[in-house]
Amino acid sequence: MVIEMKQQSMNRRVIRLLIGWSWMLVASVNLVASGQEQERTFVQNGKAQGIHDANNQWRSEKEGFTGQGERVYLYADKMIGKGEFKITARLRMINQKKSAAGFMLGDSFFGFEGAKGEEIFLNGPLFGGYQNVRPSTTVFERGSWIDFQVERQQGEIKILVNAKLIHTFKHDGPLGQIGFAPWRSTMQIEQFAARGRLVDRPQPKSRGYTIATIDLAAEKHRQVLVDREAGQYLGHVTTVLLEDNRTMIAVYPKGHGRGAIVMKRSHDGGKTWSDRLPVPANWSTSQEVPTIHRVIDPQGVKRLILFSGLYPIRMAVSEDDGKQWTPLKKIGDFGGIVTMGCLTRLKNGDYLALFHDDGRFLKKGGRPGKFFVYQTLSKDGGLSWSAPRVIATHPQAHLCEPGIIRSPDGRQLAVLLRENSRRLNSFLILSNDEGKTWSQPIELPASLTGDRHTGVYSSDGRLFISFRDTTHLSPTKGDWVAWVGTYEDIVKGREGQYRVRLMDNHKGGDCAYPGVEILPDDTIVTTTYGHWTAGQPPYIMSVRLKLSELDQRAAGQKK
Repeated sequence: MVIEMKQQSMNRRVIRLLIGWSWMLVASVNLVASGQEQERTFVQNGKAQGIHDANNQWRSEKEGFTGQGERVYLYADKMIGKGEFKITARLRMINQKKSAAGFMLGDSFFGFEGAKGEEIFLNGPLFGGYQNVRPSTTVFERGSWIDFQVERQQGEIKILVNAKLIHTFKHDGPLGQIGFAPWRSTMQIEQFAARGRLVDRPQPKSRGYTIATIDLAAEKHRQVLVDREAGQYLGHVTTVLLEDNRTMIAVYPKGHGRGAIVMKRSHDGGKTWSDRLPVPANWSTSQEVPTIHRVIDPQGVKRLILFSGLYPIRMAVSEDDGKQWTPLKKIGDFGGIVTMGCLTRLKNGDYLALFHDDGRFLKKGGRPGKFFVYQTLSKDGGLSWSAPRVIATHPQAHLCEPGIIRSPDGRQLAVLLRENSRRLNSFLILSNDEGKTWSQPIELPASLTGDRHTGVYSSDGRLFISFRDTTHLSPTKGDWVAWVGTYEDIVKGREGQYRVRLMDNHKGGDCAYPGVEILPDDTIVTTTYGHWTAGQPPYIMSVRLKLSELDQRAAGQKK
């Protein structure tokens, strides 16, 4: 679950608050990676020639191209791809003192003077987070014109002010957008240009979709009650299907994320469910959404593992298919939100798990800040996990709640991401090397915009992906929905075949952290919580369907 962020110091919020409206854009993976060698002038003699004014608040004045105020962003209409490049600018800042005015480089920020120590500062993943560099007045005089330069040669990036080297770091990949933010100053730009492998900013994604929606919400014969308790909030579910293709286990909290973990078992593929099962006593101390996964170690030992997040991440283990469990135990000196919400086995037998955090729980006593998606690995069948590393972030979007899907040929991993600022669509990252490297995030079509994507392949190779509908323009917004299409639809940015409303949620968007399983006969069993009865706390339901049952209805139906 993503908990609301609190106010922090302005310096540390600069990179997090580089947010415009929903039409502020990101690059496609292929475009950013390639690009063409070219030279482009964005501002010349104070006149704009190739810019994207996110707020239409910059203006041409005698002193230069001028912007003033927080969230008044000026982006170049080209972005930085791979290879060597050189960015130059001549500018000054009126009312510079403690202004946090700066330069945006991809999803990171170079600040000319921050509030803390009145120093030049860096923020964002390129710089390893926030750091002060040196007092700004030792480099240039406040209010004076300065020559600013960023260049990359042989994989080394240098940032210079008035020909003085301020910072250098290694990065040989595409960097994305470039631009300026005056923040608490008035910024005047006389010249701004770039040379290198530059790519166009892409067109904005649609906020709505055109594919059909099949409505199953009233089809009671598909619905199975898993658990309900009068007056009790029963929340965010995950499930696992065992190798007999009949035994299914569901886990969920008594509460909104935080709360005692409940476990139930089905022996008939989700048609009926057991009473609540005994679990270790300290499962009642769970602070976050529980997630459950099947893993197999290098010796062939099968385990079920269950995670509970915030700080620290804890894990329980069963080696008898869930009959007996260990208590929750700390797996390392780190934490996170919706921990290990998705997990996949790599080709070498290791397991890769993903989660996100916004700064509060990765380390003890953390503070809210920028959203990062993390990856961790297990080489011993889930018993131990590596320290997490960042694989995705974004300058405008709040990326979180990853859901992983392997391509049909097994060569690629795709991760669908929730966008928690609610200004953009959901996002996608890709890996062609088993998670060693990941593409830059790109925006998905509106038809795939939602929270907590969880998918399975049907026997004909199509994907069924369940999620909470957070699409900007959708008749089912806030409901439990699913998307049907192909893997190729996802990576090529297509809308897909059709959408499905699974159940009608009666309270905002509080529903649909789904478990999704598929049985040998192609029956999809998807299970989640929601406010299925108006005015009542949420409870746990399953919906059963086959894509073959829906295809004919979709063919003759519009959205």
